[in-house]
Amino acid sequence: MTNIALPTVPTEGGLSQYFRQVSAFPLREQEEEQFLALRLRDQGDVSAAHELVTSHLRLVCKIAMGYRGYGLPVADLISEGNIGLMKAVKKFDPDKGFRLSTYAMWWIKAAITEYVLKSWSLVKLGTVASQKKLFFSLRNLKKRLDIADTAELSLEDAERIAEVTHVSAADVQQINRRIGGRDLSLNAPMSTDEDSMEFQDALVDESATPEQLVAGSEEADYRQDVLMRVLDSLSERDRHIFMERRLSEDPMTLEELGKVYGISRERVRQLEARAFDKVARLVKSTVAAERADAPFLDMV
Repeated sequence: MTNIALPTVPTEGGLSQYFRQVSAFPLREQEEEQFLALRLRDQGDVSAAHELVTSHLRLVCKIAMGYRGYGLPVADLISEGNIGLMKAVKKFDPDKGFRLSTYAMWWIKAAITEYVLKSWSLVKLGTVASQKKLFFSLRNLKKRLDIADTAELSLEDAERIAEVTHVSAADVQQINRRIGGRDLSLNAPMSTDEDSMEFQDALVDESATPEQLVAGSEEADYRQDVLMRVLDSLSERDRHIFMERRLSEDPMTLEELGKVYGISRERVRQLEARAFDKVARLVKSTVAAERADAPFLDMV
């Protein structure tokens, strides 16, 4: 996969030309995609991998544009998404019967999400899954709850969001400040008083050591890989419902998914719960089994 030549992602000023380049690559019908995936898997055909990757570059662009609100260069978001796409193509199993785009979407989002989180790590953001999910959904939540999108949240508004997300009100306020205050200079005064402290004077360095960061990154990558392998054990419908309800930053409602599959809202809820229980059980057993075979991993 490392030999695949892709269009160079330019700086922000040249993105329109890049978009035109990737739009010129033809999309593949399901039969063509299946044929190419089999050639890659069974014969190691790099040209087949190239066609699969290039036909999905526009998907990366579409997903990356959805992360523009975090103050990071779109070109960097696209580059990270392309890495996720290539990982997805390498791991894609054509025998499962679903489209590459369905599978690749989550690898692309995972790669971009990891990059965003790492880029925002100057001040500790929080490592709990619910906190990370809130980081990416906070703006939509404020809009949905008719709360002003400002850098400071009142305690009342923070408690309203906390009730929905099951994240403490204090964490909601902290994450909101991180998003709203991204472009604030650390040398800016905290008030209009002449002798006011600067914002940098109030920062507490709670960041992990380099060793902890490396170990944490490796652990996150490992668990992401286990999750993607476990998801392959679900049926296409269960996998789609699980991903939309549990992994999407803008999840579909039970009613919406019910319309997609022609089933009731309650049936979707049952399928979601069943899929979640199966995934949780398999992830736990897979990690336990693999670490039993390689106990040194627990020492990292």
